[in-house]
Amino acid sequence: MQELFDYVEPADTNLNSYSYRIHALLLRASVEVEANCKAILTENGYVKEQMTMADYKKINVTHRLSSYQVKVPHWTGTQGLRSPFAAWAIGGTLPWYGAYNASKHDRHTAFSEATFEHAIDACCGLLVVLSAQFETNDFGPGNDHLVFQGPGDGMESGIGGYFRVRFPDDWPLEERYAFNWQDLKNETDPFQTIDYQTL
Repeated sequence: MQELFDYVEPADTNLNSYSYRIHALLLRASVEVEANCKAILTENGYVKEQMTMADYKKINVTHRLSSYQVKVPHWTGTQGLRSPFAAWAIGGTLPWYGAYNASKHDRHTAFSEATFEHAIDACCGLLVVLSAQFETNDFGPGNDHLVFQGPGDGMESGIGGYFRVRFPDDWPLEERYAFNWQDLKNETDPFQTIDYQTL
């Protein structure tokens, strides 16, 4: 995405731009979202031969994906704060994921749906899914990316250090837990699974 910003300025006026490079990025990011969602469900014992976004939407209940916000740095205009899963909060579908599917299966007629906006939301969606799993830990040897420091914006540098993430602050009290490693480290299996079959 950062390389793409060398050619397409991150700005409101460019949201409807589309190209083969944008299309490729939309596909790659969306595939990674699917892979991570499938891994979350599979690791928790969810069994289904062909998973779809309807299955992946279950993760919103446990990870609050729809409450995350991602800030695209150096944005010109008002659309630089992205909420790629916001539609799930009101029972809707994800426009960027719909564009991914349409342009993947029928590029001839749906190529123009692979827009800059949808590619940005797919990349931000991937960052949200990774952040929901690993917070800001990228487990890499370090990074040399430009880090945008927003003074007092209530956000943290996301994995990779370029985008900024606002983590959910709407967890109901009954769904919160205390993480005390001193207690957990002595348990034979300190990790609990989530029964996604019942969601």
